[in-house]
Amino acid sequence: MKLLDGMLILDLSHRLPGPMAGKVLADLGAKVIKVEDQKFKDPFIHGLFAEMDPSFPHWYEELNSCKQIMRIDFKSPDAKEQLSELVAKADGIIMGLPPKVRTVLGVDQESLEKLSRPLCQVELFSKRNLTRGMHDLNALADTGLLKLYVEGKNEEIVDPPFLPVAGIAFGHKAATDLLAGLLKARTLGKAQFIESFLYESTEELLSPFWPKACRQQGIMQTLHNGRYPCYSIYRLKDGKYAALAAVEEKFWQRFCDSTGLKIEPELRFHFADRSVFKQVSSVFSSLTSSDVEALIQANDMCLSLV
Repeated sequence: MKLLDGMLILDLSHRLPGPMAGKVLADLGAKVIKVEDQKFKDPFIHGLFAEMDPSFPHWYEELNSCKQIMRIDFKSPDAKEQLSELVAKADGIIMGLPPKVRTVLGVDQESLEKLSRPLCQVELFSKRNLTRGMHDLNALADTGLLKLYVEGKNEEIVDPPFLPVAGIAFGHKAATDLLAGLLKARTLGKAQFIESFLYESTEELLSPFWPKACRQQGIMQTLHNGRYPCYSIYRLKDGKYAALAAVEEKFWQRFCDSTGLKIEPELRFHFADRSVFKQVSSVFSSLTSSDVEALIQANDMCLSLV
């Protein structure tokens, strides 16, 4: 039995954060029904988004294969009744419908409050009191976190970070908000309506790892973004890469012993110049991915192939 067995969640959202929240809850055992307009499906599989980026349909599949997909013609006479039957049994709703559509379908706040049931609705927004649009990249920039990513880069055009980390974190935060709201709803015996925000969740979940004190002191590089040679990504002889995370002395020593490097353990944290980085890089540049795989199989030293 999973933790949320018996819980019913309606996912009325689309694209990334809302469906991510639904996936989190489904993975915990909730039954999640994703309701879509029969004509205007999720943009990840219909329209411009799906056409411009071939990864989006696959994202849709990964985010929603754990759910029951129900497509309703929102303009049909019986759409409201179909949705009402689901809402009557739901414990939680991830809301992504425009206000006018909610009213027409009977899932606006006033209608839900009339049910006199302890359910929770979470609605996702970009930023509190913000009237302009915002995407993942804007949230990272506006919170200041993107400075860590562009630090040291000299390119005129910088590719965004490899995944929409702010949106992914936002989805997890929305799932947490829904569960917390549901607990309160059951305590008070009435519906709760929660607002969750991309900007605020990015600040709350990610900013602690580049806190105000670090910003004021100008600390731009840390262990996790390239400060030390023991924790970095190195190119191999065959053009592939290896990820080294030999932070603890025992792992560093095993790495050095296995590769013939003569670098004292304390120098794994050397950052005054790139000399130790270059020594480690010279070793990796002489190894193929097969060589590294053999090292990984023979030794426990926090080494992985990319």
